[in-house]
Amino acid sequence: MPLDWISTHALSIWALLLAVALVGSDVAWRRAVRRREGLDPAARAFLRPTTALVVVVTMLLVATVIAVEVREQAGLTVFDAGLAADLRANLPLPMLRVIAWVTHSGDPVVVGAATGVVFLTLLLRRHFRLAATWIVTLVGTALINSALKAWFHRERPLHDHGFIVERSYSFPSGHASGSMVFYGMLAYVLLVLCPPRWHRAIVIGAVTMITVVGISRILLQVHYFSDVMAGYATGLAWVTLCVGSAEYLRLREGRRATT
Repeated sequence: MPLDWISTHALSIWALLLAVALVGSDVAWRRAVRRREGLDPAARAFLRPTTALVVVVTMLLVATVIAVEVREQAGLTVFDAGLAADLRANLPLPMLRVIAWVTHSGDPVVVGAATGVVFLTLLLRRHFRLAATWIVTLVGTALINSALKAWFHRERPLHDHGFIVERSYSFPSGHASGSMVFYGMLAYVLLVLCPPRWHRAIVIGAVTMITVVGISRILLQVHYFSDVMAGYATGLAWVTLCVGSAEYLRLREGRRATT
């Protein structure tokens, strides 16, 4: 598929990716609900340990493959550079201005402030285990992403629209990994605390924000395609590990309480 065609139809592809993500998440959620029906409440997990393990291993493998491609300047980096150049040539400034506004929902300042609010709220409501899981997960992803950026030292794509100015390194995308972890973990907290009638909307909202924030970084040319994909992969691996661990402990306590 020519890069020029991708860049010309970037917004349509963005919308299509969002639709696919929403349909996929809805199908997965329906399957999970059917699987949990009829189980004893103490055995109803939002994420099974085996599923968590498969996701973590798969995402780490994906991230490793992308990292090797980036480190060795292989074919993926050629695609990255070509796509960034074509997006710079084809996306109009008014459109970029709107996308720049959207991408701020994944900014470190926004995510950091919201992280503190959620943490304090959980503490005040005496959900101490959830609060601990929440803060460890969010602080952990910040440290992981900072370490990876320092390790790879990848420069960002060139752009001249001026709507977004980033001074950190490019690989992996902090907005992609941060949105995956923040909105994914927020969804888990809400799933645990909110009644089932809200669960589907919670999942859809989280998937929407994760997809919109990550892809916006590519469209704005502040990240390469591989930066965002690696950010998604590392973020999903980390949040899955944290949620899977939290669910294991929660279910173990539930079983003890019923015995």
